[in-house]
Amino acid sequence: MNINSRLFDSIRIGASEAEAPLESGAPRCDHPGCARAGEFRAPKGRGREGQFFLFCMDHVKAYNATYNYFAGMDDEALAAYQKQEEIGHRPTWKLGVNSKAARMSQRGRKANGEASADMHDAFNLFGARNKQQAAQPESRVGIVARKALDTLGLDDTADSAAIKARYKELVKRFHPDANGGDRSREGTLQEILKAYQQLKSVGMV
Repeated sequence: MNINSRLFDSIRIGASEAEAPLESGAPRCDHPGCARAGEFRAPKGRGREGQFFLFCMDHVKAYNATYNYFAGMDDEALAAYQKQEEIGHRPTWKLGVNSKAARMSQRGRKANGEASADMHDAFNLFGARNKQQAAQPESRVGIVARKALDTLGLDDTADSAAIKARYKELVKRFHPDANGGDRSREGTLQEILKAYQQLKSVGMV
């Protein structure tokens, strides 16, 4: 074979893929020293979410083979990330500490509960509520004692002497011995006895 033949001069070999020139405006592979087109995206990693490298096919394969989002995180940081993952990494608030909600709930009210100047209370909702609360004096006894007094037919102004007198009266009225042995009212008598014991337990008798 004569390598000095003019036939060899006419042979042209196309550029390899690695040496192929980039098209106008096409991005270059981000791998150092690579002249290929960067056609494939690869994430830049933790702390740079939404940012990507542009690699050629060979270098994106190599990058993905060794990519680890959690590289460099210790166990404590991994646990914190896992906990945030449960809520989609969105902010949360404990019930009742949302400052915006607290401001909204107080908007339009004064310290005494009346409507503020920047809120028009057309139906007098706030004023009516205040008058109703003022008209109802605060009870001096608890709910249990109030129910017991109600069972005896008394209100919460009754003192110890009034409670004892009323108790004796009701026991005499509903006791079977006072009704010729009739036990049809024993249920009512049991309620009276229970109410009296409740009043004794709270120190009202």
